[in-house]
Amino acid sequence: MHQPSPTPLDRLIALFIGNFSAPRGVRRILVALLYGGVCHAIFAVAVIAMIVVMYTGMTASFGRVPAPWSWAANLLLVLQFPLGHSLLLSKRGRRIISLFAKNAHAATLQTTIFATVASVQLSLLFLFWTPSGIVWWVAEGETKWVLTGLYACSWGLLMKASYDAGADVQSGALGWMSLLQKIKPNYPDMPTTGLFAIIRQPIYLSFALTLWTVPVWTPDQLVLSTILTAYCVLAPRFKERRFQARFGAEFEHYRTKTPYMLPRIGGLNRD
Repeated sequence: MHQPSPTPLDRLIALFIGNFSAPRGVRRILVALLYGGVCHAIFAVAVIAMIVVMYTGMTASFGRVPAPWSWAANLLLVLQFPLGHSLLLSKRGRRIISLFAKNAHAATLQTTIFATVASVQLSLLFLFWTPSGIVWWVAEGETKWVLTGLYACSWGLLMKASYDAGADVQSGALGWMSLLQKIKPNYPDMPTTGLFAIIRQPIYLSFALTLWTVPVWTPDQLVLSTILTAYCVLAPRFKERRFQARFGAEFEHYRTKTPYMLPRIGGLNRD
């Protein structure tokens, strides 16, 4: 009889509980805790910075590069995330990731290192952006509350999509907790439930929505939103090539019945 796959919550709980019966090995445990602590601390900084700085239309960041060099610096900051993120997802990127840990732990810590590097990239982008000082529009009254609600919902969708994709992988917990327990990382199956049953790329769509539901609009926010939205639309195509190679017919079946990024309405939005 076919056993149903564990839910993302079941996987996360089982992984967490396993930490309390980890085999002995002081050095291994300390290494795992160090990587985990650094990963989750930087992850938290990145998320908070994104939420706060984007809500203000990129006016609350700390960059102070003088004009006209500020726009060049900002462009480098915004491009380093999609380019670096895409690189780290490639075979060459996995080799780069392995440089951040000893050979004995590199494969196990891969998700933790990836999440840490991505969080560093996002922290750099949102904390060190140099605001232009130009504000086009600030929502007021009911409009502000509506946009704030939409912004919060967009972040809620992003968290739900990340959970559906595998909270242990997305947060980086899978790597360091597997090392702590001295086990091989157990990666989840291809996500097809939750928001992934509606569209194939809910994480990228949700992230794009956070970019366009802010209550403050500036040239900075427009540049950021345009570049990162283009990335959200185009980058998953390369990700799906990897899924095609890894999952084969299973992914092809999923692709034919599930639209790419926009929910199917009345048979529309087919790839």
